[in-house]
Parts: sequence; C-alpha cells; structure tokens
Amino acid sequence: MNAVTFVIGSMCVLMIAYRLYGTFIAARVLKLDDSKPTPAHDLQDGKDYVPTNKWVAFGHHFAAIAAAGPLVGPILAAQFGYLPGLLWLLIGAVIGGAVHDAVVLFASMRKEGKSLSEVAKEELGPVAGFCTGLAMLFIITITMAGLSMVVLHALENNPWGTFAVGSTIPIAMGVGLYYKKTGNLKGASVVGFILVMAAVFAGPSVQHTALGEFLTINKQALSLILPIYAFFAAALPVWFLLAPRDYLSSFMKIGVFIALIIGVFVVNPSIPFPAVTEFVNGGGPILAGPVWPFISITIACGAISGFHAFVGSGTTPKMLNRWSDIKVVGFGAMLVESLVGVMALIAAVALQPADYFAINSTPEVFKTLGMQVEHLPQLSREIGLNLEGRTGGAVTLAVGMTYIFTAIPWFENLASYFFQFVIMFEAVFILTAIDAGTRVARYLIQDFFGEVYKPLKKVDWLPGSIFASALACFMWGYLLYSGDIGSVWALFGVSNQLMASIGLIIGATVILKIADKRVYVLTCLIPLAYLYVTVNYAGYWMVTNVYLNAASKGYNVLNGILSIIMLILGVIIMVTAIRKWIQLWNGPHYNLDRGKTRIV
Repeated sequence: MNAVTFVIGSMCVLMIAYRLYGTFIAARVLKLDDSKPTPAHDLQDGKDYVPTNKWVAFGHHFAAIAAAGPLVGPILAAQFGYLPGLLWLLIGAVIGGAVHDAVVLFASMRKEGKSLSEVAKEELGPVAGFCTGLAMLFIITITMAGLSMVVLHALENNPWGTFAVGSTIPIAMGVGLYYKKTGNLKGASVVGFILVMAAVFAGPSVQHTALGEFLTINKQALSLILPIYAFFAAALPVWFLLAPRDYLSSFMKIGVFIALIIGVFVVNPSIPFPAVTEFVNGGGPILAGPVWPFISITIACGAISGFHAFVGSGTTPKMLNRWSDIKVVGFGAMLVESLVGVMALIAAVALQPADYFAINSTPEVFKTLGMQVEHLPQLSREIGLNLEGRTGGAVTLAVGMTYIFTAIPWFENLASYFFQFVIMFEAVFILTAIDAGTRVARYLIQDFFGEVYKPLKKVDWLPGSIFASALACFMWGYLLYSGDIGSVWALFGVSNQLMASIGLIIGATVILKIADKRVYVLTCLIPLAYLYVTVNYAGYWMVTNVYLNAASKGYNVLNGILSIIMLILGVIIMVTAIRKWIQLWNGPHYNLDRGKTRIV
C-alpha cells in the first residue's frame, strides 16, 4: 500500500460527499434561501456583524476549527493501525462532522448569531441552556490541557525548539506594533516571516551555549510555565500578540500542509503499518482502551468535533454574506479538515511500527513490546535530538514528515531544520489556540460567577478579568501538571464529542421545526445515536478502568469527577431534547422561516 493511494482515494470520497450530500443538506434539509438577509446584514455594525466574502469567511472558519486536533488525534490513533483511523476520518466527517458544523452554523444564524448555549436556551429551555453553557466551560478547560500536553512533549529538553517557539513571542509583538503604527500589512508579513525562519536556523548555534542550557526545560517546569504564559498572553490586547501570531502561524500551517501533500506525491512512500494492530482489543501502550469506542474519541477534530460549535456559533455566523455560504463554510471546511487528518495519519503510518511506538510510549513501556527500532537512530542523528519517549503526537508528525522527505537525496542536510520548523509550526499554532481558548474560558467564568456577583459580568472590569483568567489557567494547568497524554487526551475526547452530541441535538430540534419532511431529522439523529452511545461508553470505561482505578497509571479522581459531571449534563440535555422532540412530532409543524403553520 502506498501513501498516494490514500490521498487520492480520500480526496475523491470527500469531493463526492461535498457535491452530493452537501447539496442535499443545503437545499433540501436546511432549505437555504438567499432571498433573506443574513444576520451580518440585519445587524451590520462594522465590528462583529460584517458581510464577508465566502472564501474569506471560509479561510477564517477553517483556521479557527483546524487547530492541532486533526494533527494529533490521527497520530495517536495510529496505534490501532491505519484502517480504523482512515475509515473514521472519512465516514465520521461526511456523516457526522460536516452535518454538525452546517446545522450548528444554521441554528446560530436563525438566532441572530447567538452562542450555542443561548440557542439551546431558546430551543430547549433554560435547563438545557445552563447545562450547555457549563459543558462549554468544561470543554474549553480540558481542551487547553490537551493541547498544552502536545506542546509539553515537543519542547521538553529541546532548547532549539524552545528557542524558536519562544522567539515568536517578541516577533509577533513587533509585527503587531509595526502594523498598528504603519498599517503596512505586507511589510509586517514579510519581516515577520523572515524573522521566524531566522529563529529556526539560529537554533543550532544556541543549543550548546549558556542560553541553550537555560532553555533545556523538563516536563514539570514546562507544565508550570505554559499556564503562566497563557495568563499574561490572554490579558494582553488582541492586536499586540494574539492576532499577529495567529496571522503568521496561518502561513506556516498552509506551507506545511502543502509541503506534505507535495512530498507524498513526489516520494510516494510505502505504508509499512498493518491495517489493524494487535491493540484493537485494548492494552495499547498509548491508549489503553479498545478500538471502539476510542477511535472515535481519540480522533475528534478531523472527523467530528464539538469544539467547532464555539466557532460555528461565535464569529462565523456573524460574517456570512448569504445563507448558501453555509455549504462552503460549514460543510466544506469540515471536509478539508478531514483531509488534514488523513495527511497526519499518513505521516504516522509511513514510519516503521517499532519507530512509531518508540516515539509515542515511554522507554519502560516500549521494552515490554518486544520491538526493535529500525530507522529511528539514524533519524535521531540527522535531526540532532533523542526522539524516543516523546509522546503527544507533535514529535511523531514532525518525524514522519521528515522521514518522508529524506527519500530526496539533498534533503538530509536540511532534516534537522525541517523537523524544528514543523515543531515550531505546531507549537505556535497551539499556543495561539491556548491564548484564544483562555480568553473564552475567562468570559464563560465571568458569565457564570457573574450571576452571583454582578460586577464579574463586566468583561472590561480589571479585577474580574484577572480573577477569571487566573482561575481558567489554574484549572487547565492542574490537569496538565497531573496528567499524561493518554488520560488527558481521552478526557478531551469525551468532553469534545459530548459537545458535538449537544450540537447535533440542537440541530435535530431545528430540523424538526423547519424541514418539509420530518424524516430529514435522521441526518442528525443517525450520527447522534452513534456518537452519544460512543461517548457515554468511553466515559464509563475511562472512569471505571482508569480515573477511579487506583491500580491504573492514569488514576486521577478529578478527571473521574469531571467525566461523571459531563456525562450527567449530557443525559439532562438529551432527556430535555427527547421531550421537546415528542412535543414537536405530535404537534403542528411550525415553519418559522416562512411564517406559516401547517400540519404534517
């Protein structure tokens, strides 16, 4: 099996799905009507509600939803072999993820671009709205911990990578200041990109100096530094750090993704990984659970992700120029993210299985597998870094991409630079998500505690902002410090897929109200049925076998309590929704978009 076969086959599946199923969802199920103005037109204010070209909106939406998830999840799931991950990425994205993103975006636009918790409150009642808001706070907190864990293992005892990533902070600040003073976006972009590349190439000269020794940081220290950094980064003005670094990282993301596709077509590496491994029944060195339900929990972003609901009911519904743009922006961006996940999976399974497991499990665990590494020692020499035991997914992606390109003779001399560039690209993109996510968590905390102490609701009140930011950083920082990638990523997966279930629940409620045929509600109920059963079984399995099992390495009472609370929230929302669905099914069909009532 060769990698090009994977890429071409996946692209064909996704393009056909967009053309056929995407058109059906847009035209028949959601009945998108461009004769009606969107919220961007109705509430246009030049700040949040701004009619935007669909391709510009697509770029914003894709950059916002496609963070590290579609890169890390497929790599960790390669433990089960290439086939389970590939099937879930394609089937999950088409049947579940693209539908979820489109219906959430549509539901938010029908309610003037409001957040999913507000939509839930209006569609299902105040109890469901409160539970949805609480679930959103949980997923943001856990997402920050999961993403930070990826950075942690990529930069651990890696002074070159730490220097390159750390350099992007003053570079982004300089770009932000320069652009704010001059308004010269092109000049700021060119200077910023040159400085970022210079930081990568300056890495070797730093490694063996006093600065390099200072930047050789262990896991425990990094797990304290990251939340402290996030606290200050979230407090700084958006234009000073967050926006310019997000802008610069988007160039790197596009460049790395294009480079990987070109590399696969030029080199066409073989896939030495088996279709399924011995760990499909559980007991794997990376993820302890069996292939089901954990393939659908490990690969969230890239197949279906509740985190997308933050964007789909946040900035994007306030930007769309026409209702039909939902097909391109909501349905289409999810399918492109699925392709990103496929490319990440290829980078992992292009490695020899023993090399893959040596990177993604601790040396002690790897010894028990009875495997012998093949190309890893040579890759470690070429890259200039000990690669064994660097769990988390980020290093595997960089190693896999580097390994693919080493088939080109002249590339060997650039292997170390390319590896560190990919590490920096992943870390910078994740840090940007951490900045933004911490801000969102701050707003959610202020909103919740503001019900008790009213001044907290004022987002511009400095003491309240400091309290909420510090609490947000402490919550996800504690999870980061006390967990490992297997337990934290599984916790993230459970909470994320529970959020996706909530998105599909709200989508099904809306479809029951507006669709010409009630059978169309199956477009949401089919993926919802699978996802809801999967996430509840996965949560139960993790609680009983890992989090509350004193004999387990991942024993963590807090993670167990968080999982139980989230599952209870999901049950409350589901029960509330079922009662609402029965009421809608037995009552008159309210076609709110046309202002008519008719019995179906």
